[in-house]
Amino acid sequence: MAQANSPIAPEVYRALGLTDAEYGDIVEILHREPNHLELALYSVMWSEHCSYKSSRVHLKRLPSTAPWVMVGPGEGAGVVDVGDGIALALRIESHNHPSAIEPYQGAATGIGGILRDIFTMGARPIALMDPLRFGPLSDARSRWVAEGVVSGVSGYGNSVGVPNVGGETVFDETYQGNPLVNVFCLGSMPHERLILGQASGVGNLAVLLGSTTGRDGIGGVSVLASAGFGDEETDAEKRPSVQVGDPFEEKRLIEVCLELLDAGLVVGVQDLGGAGLVCATSETASRGGVGMDVFVRAVPQREVAMEPFEIMISESQERMLAIVTPENLRAVLDIAQRWEILATVIGQVTDGTGLRILDCATAEDAPTAEVVGDVPASSLHDAAPLYHRPMAEPADWAEREANSANSLPAPESVESCGAALLAMLCDTTWVTSQYDHMLFLNTVIAPGADAAVLRLKHPTTGTDTGRGIALTTDGNHRWCAVDPRVGSAATVAESVMNLATVGARPVALVNCLNFGNPEHPEVMWQLSEAVDGMAEACGVFDLPVVGGNVSLYNESRGTDIDPTPIIGVLGTIDRLDSIPPTARLTEGGRILMIGETITELSGSLWARNQGHTSGTLPALDLAQVNRVAGFLRDLVASGRVIGVHDVGAGGLGAALAEMAVASGVGFRVARVPSHVELFSESVGRAVVVVSAEDMRAVIDECGVAGIPVTQLGAGMGDRLIIKDLVDISLADATATWRDRLPSLLGSGTAQG
Repeated sequence: MAQANSPIAPEVYRALGLTDAEYGDIVEILHREPNHLELALYSVMWSEHCSYKSSRVHLKRLPSTAPWVMVGPGEGAGVVDVGDGIALALRIESHNHPSAIEPYQGAATGIGGILRDIFTMGARPIALMDPLRFGPLSDARSRWVAEGVVSGVSGYGNSVGVPNVGGETVFDETYQGNPLVNVFCLGSMPHERLILGQASGVGNLAVLLGSTTGRDGIGGVSVLASAGFGDEETDAEKRPSVQVGDPFEEKRLIEVCLELLDAGLVVGVQDLGGAGLVCATSETASRGGVGMDVFVRAVPQREVAMEPFEIMISESQERMLAIVTPENLRAVLDIAQRWEILATVIGQVTDGTGLRILDCATAEDAPTAEVVGDVPASSLHDAAPLYHRPMAEPADWAEREANSANSLPAPESVESCGAALLAMLCDTTWVTSQYDHMLFLNTVIAPGADAAVLRLKHPTTGTDTGRGIALTTDGNHRWCAVDPRVGSAATVAESVMNLATVGARPVALVNCLNFGNPEHPEVMWQLSEAVDGMAEACGVFDLPVVGGNVSLYNESRGTDIDPTPIIGVLGTIDRLDSIPPTARLTEGGRILMIGETITELSGSLWARNQGHTSGTLPALDLAQVNRVAGFLRDLVASGRVIGVHDVGAGGLGAALAEMAVASGVGFRVARVPSHVELFSESVGRAVVVVSAEDMRAVIDECGVAGIPVTQLGAGMGDRLIIKDLVDISLADATATWRDRLPSLLGSGTAQG
């Protein structure tokens, strides 16, 4: 056992992100004062990023079980059974704070981390998505961050060889100084390859695979992820906490781990992400109900004179911890050598429950080695404080609810309404064009659509099952700033509608909850409301939440970001006989809108562009959305849909305009009474294009199913005409949509 120590000065543990009460808890757990190494272990493992100490009480309210769920929250990734002996692993994570400081490496290592979350379960990563949020394009630093992040995502993802099939890119002043870089990954595996991150078997060995350990990323989860940004700290002071990635090492690490799993040579495996070696060793030991000795001097280092605490909490990338029986060690080392991956025994499973850090390099030296740290493994893994932080709705909540955006002045003319529509158009394919989306040749619908679609192939044989996978990531800070509960439920509903446009049925959800400072009662109220809205929606859609991430302290100079829950949903397509329709018009194609428009502009992009951020969101009937999504899914599967687009940001006007510019066909539309119906973002609607011959049958089927339907008009010509509201040329709409981002990003103007 470690020797008794003198009390640590409050300024020391406070600088590590620990409170006075938390320090007292540590003393009570250990029955003594911690030493500096032990304090460092608790500081990273009890950080918001690792322990979820402010959010766990709320996350428990999310539904997480279903007959097809094989692994739910708590492991590296959620896993679901999709039939044919195939399991899919999915995970979403954030790398917000590192990306604000060092955009390229912050984003790149975010990709690296999410890939390891997937293959640590035994799955081969097959798709990435990246929901991104930046400050306004008018801000030079926001443009610089955006360029760096996009370069980091592409530089790592393209090099490691995993296709990036979609995501979102949003620019808004709420993210100025605090961008959001969320990353989603999907992996595929045969059922029998599934493995969990736990240690077992006294005497089994802990083998560190991958890169050497350096000082990069030390304290990343406590220095960056558990604090906002202020004037008192410069980027240079925080930059050492940002990890540095090597995608080529990651690629070899993927192949080594999957080969080891296929050969049955490992008992458990876990990546070294946030909190590094201490996280991997304590969590695997705690989950297995065993102890572990760590031979800290055995850890391969790329920097000289590293202290034990630095080795234990370093977040150097491209590292995995495998639990291996002694008789399998030689085979493991041989496979690693063949892939040119460093493999080193750095510890051993013990019969206690403690995590001991020994100042030695081998098991033979352990009996006489100095114990530089000795703590219960479970106290690091699951004994962090559980906070019921104060919550309070905004003091002016009732006043804000009553301030509807419908009271804003209507556009004065056809020209001004057209200008408002043009202001909403922005093609983000400049971003996705930086990424390779065709790796593996599985991609059926590329980035830019409502949902990405992949062929579902068997992970062992590569045989095409004839079925499809659909993926979507969605978030809407505007809705959630107005009402976090309804806004979060609406975001889930939008994801379900996006999947329905490609004929997919939702089967699993992951979330990345990006919020401000949890010490602010209003932020905790926002988080709690968002969780309840998400839980309600998932219950209606029978959609289990199989994992997620919480990112708090997203604030800059004392201002919290708007609440931004990002939703990633996986869907399956029963038969993928042809490419599903996308957002396009055709000459003479009849344009229908299915679903009901609620005449409310609050929370809409149109209202935000007028500076309006309050009101009451359009009423959300989740059961009706579920019926509309089911009807749309069947309609798409029938093969009669020529084009389809979910009605989301910008409302019906933006949906129609996006379809026009994507297909090079204009339209003439009537039956849109005012700008309220044109720009309302009520959820549960889609624009559907069918042939003239099929239109009446589709309308009749809507009537039988009780689905609201509106006959809008037809695709034709080279103008975008909405009777009495909009009349703009297709050329102007296309130029605006196409040129807005490239004119600033990637053109030499994004300096700052």
